[in-house]
Amino acid sequence: MTATIAGVRPIDEPPARISPRRTLRHGLTLAWRNISQLKHSPEKLLDTTLMPIIFLLLFLYVFGGAVAGSTHAYLQQLLPGLVAQMAMFATMGLGTALNEDIHKGVFDRFRSLPIARSAPLIGTVLGDTVRFITVMTILMSFGSLLGFRFHTDPLSVLAAFALAYVFYLSVSWVSVLVGLLAPSPQTVQGLAFLWVMPLTFGSSVLVSDTSTMPGWLQKWTDINPVTHLADSVRALTVGGPIGNHAWYTLAWAAGIVVVTFPLAMRMYARKA
Repeated sequence: MTATIAGVRPIDEPPARISPRRTLRHGLTLAWRNISQLKHSPEKLLDTTLMPIIFLLLFLYVFGGAVAGSTHAYLQQLLPGLVAQMAMFATMGLGTALNEDIHKGVFDRFRSLPIARSAPLIGTVLGDTVRFITVMTILMSFGSLLGFRFHTDPLSVLAAFALAYVFYLSVSWVSVLVGLLAPSPQTVQGLAFLWVMPLTFGSSVLVSDTSTMPGWLQKWTDINPVTHLADSVRALTVGGPIGNHAWYTLAWAAGIVVVTFPLAMRMYARKA
């Protein structure tokens, strides 16, 4: 349809539907907006910078001797597990930043633009990739200084971090949903801990052998997606059988997106 104005040629109205290609382009544009914010406010990455170092030092020197007999031996099984844990923890800041933007009215401006409805949320998730890269770079660099070494080929190592990134992207939509549901930015972190803590600590992140756990906890770790991710990363970085852990991780990632993405879009539409 067109709107006709005297003396002015007809102006085409924006299309009712936006193609997936344009949606992705809009999302990438808004993702760059988030990355630019981090460039001008690097202090927003302070928690991301310190968190992997603190967790690695704390777990390594508290549990190393008791679990593996030495900190060096424990480092080889701990650090791949922390890759899975940090992939979870890195998403927590996403929900807080999203909630802050909503309360500041930033998303009201996005709704007035001729862009895809899902583009602001997609841009938020993709833009937060910087946080994931920062966490993993610091974790692996500091771990290497402490003596961690890869025992597989570069392709396997790359596959390990690609798998962690895919899982990170899927879990990010849970954080987006929490950010949309939380009444204020101050409550986002508390709500996030309620689901992140049981998944990360009730898994094989800290110990590769879960057979000494109580039966009920073993059943939980067996179905826990973080366990499958941690075991996959261990197999791909330090060796050992990978089994079906990678496939279970991908299946969980797909399932999480299928459930949380429509819910996040519905909650976003309600706030419009």
